[in-house]
Amino acid sequence: MTDTPASTGRDYRDTVFLPETPFPMRGGLPQKEPTIIEAWGDLYGRLRAERQSQNAPLYVLHDGPPYANGDIHIGHALNKTLKDFVVRSRFLLGYDVDYVPGWDCHGLPIEWKIEERFRSEGKRKDEVSKAAFRAACREYAEGWIDVQRDQFKRLGVLGDWDNRYATMDFATEAAIVREFHKFKNSGQLYRGSKPVMWSPVERTALADAEIEYHDHVSPTVWVKFPVIGATDSHPDDLLAFRNATPAIVIWTTTPWTIPANRAISYGPDIAYGLYEVTAMEEGLEFEPWARPGDRLIMADKLAEAVFKAAKVASWTRVDDLDPSGLECAHPLASLDPGYGFSVPLLAGDHVTDDAGTGFVHTAPGHGADDFEVWKAHGHHEVPDTVDADGAYYPHVPLFAGLKVIETEGKKDKIGKFGPANKAVTERLIEAGNLLARGRMEHSYPMSWRSRAPVIFRNTPQWFIRLDKPLDDDGTLRERALAAIDATAFHPAAGKNRIRTMVEGRPDWLISRQRAWGTPLAMFVDKHTGQPLHDDAVDARILKAIEQGGADAWFDTPDADFLGTHDPARYERIEDILDVWFDSGCTHAFTLEPRDPAHGYEGDRPSHWPADLYLEGSDQHRGWFQSNLLEGSGTRGRAPYDAVLTHGFTQDENGEKMSKSRGNTTDPAVVIKESGADILRLWVALVDYAEDQRIGKQILQTTVDAYRKLRNTVRYLLGALNGFDESERLPLDQMPPLERFILHRLWQLDGQVRRAYETYDFQDVVRPVLEFCSGDLSALYFDIRKDSLYCDRPDAIRRRAARTVMDAVFERLTAWLAPLTPFTMEEAWTTRFPDAGSNCLRVMPETPEEWRNDAEAERWAKVETVLEVVNEALEAARRDKVIGGALDAWPVVSGPAEAFAAFEGLDPAEVFRTSGAELRVGGDVVSVEVKSADHAKCARSWRRVPDVGSDPDYPELSARDADAVRWLDARRAG
Repeated sequence: MTDTPASTGRDYRDTVFLPETPFPMRGGLPQKEPTIIEAWGDLYGRLRAERQSQNAPLYVLHDGPPYANGDIHIGHALNKTLKDFVVRSRFLLGYDVDYVPGWDCHGLPIEWKIEERFRSEGKRKDEVSKAAFRAACREYAEGWIDVQRDQFKRLGVLGDWDNRYATMDFATEAAIVREFHKFKNSGQLYRGSKPVMWSPVERTALADAEIEYHDHVSPTVWVKFPVIGATDSHPDDLLAFRNATPAIVIWTTTPWTIPANRAISYGPDIAYGLYEVTAMEEGLEFEPWARPGDRLIMADKLAEAVFKAAKVASWTRVDDLDPSGLECAHPLASLDPGYGFSVPLLAGDHVTDDAGTGFVHTAPGHGADDFEVWKAHGHHEVPDTVDADGAYYPHVPLFAGLKVIETEGKKDKIGKFGPANKAVTERLIEAGNLLARGRMEHSYPMSWRSRAPVIFRNTPQWFIRLDKPLDDDGTLRERALAAIDATAFHPAAGKNRIRTMVEGRPDWLISRQRAWGTPLAMFVDKHTGQPLHDDAVDARILKAIEQGGADAWFDTPDADFLGTHDPARYERIEDILDVWFDSGCTHAFTLEPRDPAHGYEGDRPSHWPADLYLEGSDQHRGWFQSNLLEGSGTRGRAPYDAVLTHGFTQDENGEKMSKSRGNTTDPAVVIKESGADILRLWVALVDYAEDQRIGKQILQTTVDAYRKLRNTVRYLLGALNGFDESERLPLDQMPPLERFILHRLWQLDGQVRRAYETYDFQDVVRPVLEFCSGDLSALYFDIRKDSLYCDRPDAIRRRAARTVMDAVFERLTAWLAPLTPFTMEEAWTTRFPDAGSNCLRVMPETPEEWRNDAEAERWAKVETVLEVVNEALEAARRDKVIGGALDAWPVVSGPAEAFAAFEGLDPAEVFRTSGAELRVGGDVVSVEVKSADHAKCARSWRRVPDVGSDPDYPELSARDADAVRWLDARRAG
């Protein structure tokens, strides 16, 4: 290998055009991001003004309100970041975007916090006026709105923060009441007494959307109901004195409901039999409750399992038995005359022989099916057994005052099952009507707020009918189902999910028995039980609430509202609305008043319906559905055109996050340690439609991906230092490699636009990452490094490279701006400090003429050969044959078709070697790595034949000598 010619002593390092940029390698995001937020100021307002000046189309994303209670968690961060991706990407695509963040403020969690505060001050809740209590709730919620707003802003979330909505604002509460009045006045509202999910701990009814199911161990009992009457269709000796009185056997996991029993349901198509016990198991540690001679009635399919539970060793099947027409005694009748009523047998389609006994103990006050079958058979009186606190009423024989659910006492006892189950079981033993008992783990309904068990309890509540024919002859359910079919769902499976829920859901329960909320502000005629329909009364109610909030309803005398109506005739309703009704109305007071179609002329236009609602997948039964029902009931359709759902965030092992487990990821900690752009990039990289995982290792992977993006942008900034329009080269002068990169930009432009249009953010960031690490870093930057550093600045190849890099920079900073806005802002303002915010830009158009399928095909073939050459060079480096690629002169052999793609290319340039030779021959590509046997250029380090060919620069190649001469002349001039 020939050494470098005798040195002239000149140091050529200052003649190399190395990249220069103040953009640092390390992001320093935790320190830098707050200064960028401050510099942005009212960026959202400026964006709206600019897009409106451009007559941009309007896009509306309506915010589902988080609850104003506590710091944001990782689920909040995911949700709000996804919304920000939508907002920023729509601005980038040239839309004017309306996004007003909001908060849900009413409800139990805040009530509990205030109750705890008063208790800590030595005050009971009943010692505090309702007005003072509500004022404390309002103050508490406002404080957390301020905290959460700052936390969302720190994430980089854009929105109309100065005009945020909150369900507790006076005007908002009035708007919610106005929506409620629409249901009242259209006849869709009714008061019904039926079993509803009731939380004794919270002392209120709950809707299906407020229930979640957890594993729970319940007591199970098999109970005998003695048969005391039968129709003539039954055998004459069924109740004969010579035989034991037969008993129907029921099975239940809620012994506490036995005092409320009024019937037994059976399945008309189930085969039942009369069985007689002939022998009991022996050697038991306890005396079983069954005896030889006992006669029991149950489903044939389940008889064996029942006898096993009762420790019966053998039995005989006496006869078939039709339960129709039988009449039983209550199992507690012998202990108290209060249970001396007869218990009829009722046919019910809800009864199966899959488990239990084939009979269902029916307590119409404590079960939906029980209630319906009781009513269907002409019974109207539904017993009240359990009060609002989960205790038996004083009139309940044997059990008055006993708690089903504990609601007082020590904190660890509240929400646990009380003594009722045990007491009822012991009384059944005393009465001789317990056949067997056990325990069973099953899924049990709990309040999602308190995590305490709920019970079915018969109470008078207010409902919205789903199946009443409306003005268009359709029902609310039919309208809602039609609206679902007209809505685009992302992912598409969401449509079936919400459709199934709406098809099978009961009427909408909207009343709650609490203090902190929007009232069902209406009067009811005490004689007819019907709501008062009077526009003037409604108008006075709305005006009062607009001026004084919900307090005005509770504190104003009835006569002030009722006008000419007699206050003595009317009942003021003091229930509050379900919080889902509150948030189901957000579209009505956030979007509709700002719709130009309704006369709005301000600078914050919106439109109804919204283009998109975006929340977690649990909101199919929550916010999506409450908005669907509210919009369909008052306006005939859903208030949205599309719905996007995301999954839930788990820890790195796929486990549910829990503070008690210590496996949570706090977004504030991530931002403090790594920066908001790291958290945002994690959101962009995950498949948000499914459950996602996060933790230290996953975040480290995200940091690695961020470094690739940052280093790519940093390299571009350095390479483009000093670039101006005079350097720009037209497309027809571009070398093949530049044409290929422009083609890739054309490809990516279409892909990125489609991905943003369809909310597939993963399909933005992953292809861009691959482009940065593959096409740019591994291919383009590596090949063009020599030209950028060593070609004279006016060389066609260098100008082409810088022109293309300018196009790459322009697009990367735009494409990634919605996802990593802080970093792209830093990059843009580093290069263009006076050009305004990067966020104000519209995505640059990519010319169709950049499309070049031929170059794409060519470079796919080139890279196939390049991969073989790189492997050979790496092996030669390992074996010390060469020190680096510039010491090599590979000879590449292979079939002619493998090299056809190299026509018009310099193989040495592609291989990043000093020289290269392509030889046609052989069936496969093979490489012989030879040393470049030429002198080494002191500037570019290439070993090429023309080193020393210029006498003025004997240590340089001809190319480098020409560049230095050009540079020396300018320095001298």
